[in-house]
Order: sequence, then structure tokens, then C-alpha cells
Amino acid sequence: MASSEEDGAGSGSLEEKEKGRKRRLGALATAWLIGYNIAMTAGWLVLAIAMARFYMQKGTYKGLYKTIQKTLKFFQTFAVLEVVHCAVGIVRTSVLVTGVQVSSRIFMVWFITHSIKQIQNEESVILFLVVWTVTEITRYSFYTFNLLNHLPYFIKWARYNFFIILYPVGVAGELLTIHAALPYVKKTGIFSLRLPNKYNVSFDYYYFLIIVMASYIPLFPQLYFHMLWQRRKVLHGEVIVEKDD
Repeated sequence: MASSEEDGAGSGSLEEKEKGRKRRLGALATAWLIGYNIAMTAGWLVLAIAMARFYMQKGTYKGLYKTIQKTLKFFQTFAVLEVVHCAVGIVRTSVLVTGVQVSSRIFMVWFITHSIKQIQNEESVILFLVVWTVTEITRYSFYTFNLLNHLPYFIKWARYNFFIILYPVGVAGELLTIHAALPYVKKTGIFSLRLPNKYNVSFDYYYFLIIVMASYIPLFPQLYFHMLWQRRKVLHGEVIVEKDD
């Protein structure tokens, strides 16, 4: 009987330790996410200020991308951590959805505007940059205040209303930018692999970009309607328990 009681006490102690460990891990994860979202909000605010200052001083958007590209590349690439957050479970959302969204942004930054410098002054580049900047400041500030349990209504409202216009405008900017890159890609053969070669494999970046543009047709409506569903859910007073983009 005594042995049974001791076993029960030991089992209870182990359960309490496990619960305590999970609480500590949860607190650490929350602290990390708060720090991450504050840093990302600040980063995109720096970008917004730099863009506004450049335009006010120069009176043109020509040369803007070159001025802000280092900051843009850093913070957009840093967003890869969001896929890690999903993979390890500290953020409850789809790894696949987050991966698609983050990788598409990184692709635009590194494999389009960085690699094909002739298009950096295109109006479409400025278009998606402005959209990205407003979207990310709103999104990361929303996550920060939500994690702190002090979410201002305006931030919540902006998060679930701005995208209605910004999302399609941003997609249009990205598609127009890729389209503007096509002639340069075709002329230079950048990232393409022609036969014959020692790998006996061919790859045409020009046609790959056309496929990428076509992929927006099935992907954009799914993500857009997902956000519309989230908007209805949140603005009707339901509690969201997942992070979405």
C-alpha cells in the first residue's frame, strides 16, 4: 500500500515537472516570437521611412530600389524563420502555406530584382514594394500586440481589411515585374542551362518564369479567399488560434 502511494506521488511529481517544462518552453517561445515580430515591424518601418525620404528628396522613384535593397534583402530573407516556427510547432499554421508565401517573396527579391538589374526602376517594382511594406508593418505589429494581449482595434481592423486591396495590387506588381524581366532573361540566358553539357540536362529560365506566372492563377484565389474567410471569422468576434499570412 505504501509503495503504491509512493508510486502515485512519484507519478504526480513527474506530471507536474512535465507541465512546468512545457510552461517554460511556452514562455520562451512567446518571448522569442514577440522579439521576432518587434524586430520585423521595426525593419519594415525603416524601409518605409527610407522609401518616403528618398522620394521626397529626389522627387522620383528612379534609383529607389538600389538605395533600399540591402535592408529589403535582409528582412525578407530573415522571414525564412517563419517556416521554422511552423515546422517546430511554436506557430500553429501550415508549413506548406507559409513556405509558399515566404519562398515566393524571396524568389522575387533574389532571382528577379536582384539578378536582373535592368528592371529595378520599373514602376511595378515600386508597386509591390509599397504593398509589401504596408502589409508587413500591419501584419507584424498585429502579431506583436496580439502576443502581448493588447491588440488595438485599429491594428486588428487594418490587418483584416487592408489586404482586400493590397493583396491583388501586390500580385499585379509581382506579375508585371516578372513580365518585364522576360526579355532580358531571354536575351542573356541567365540561370538557363543549354545542351550539350556534361550533365545532359537542359533548363530554360525564360519558360520557368512563364510557368511561375501561370502558377499565380490557381494559388492567388486560394490564399485570397482564405484571408477573406479569416476576416469573416475574426470580425464576427471569433477567437483566432492560428497565424496566417
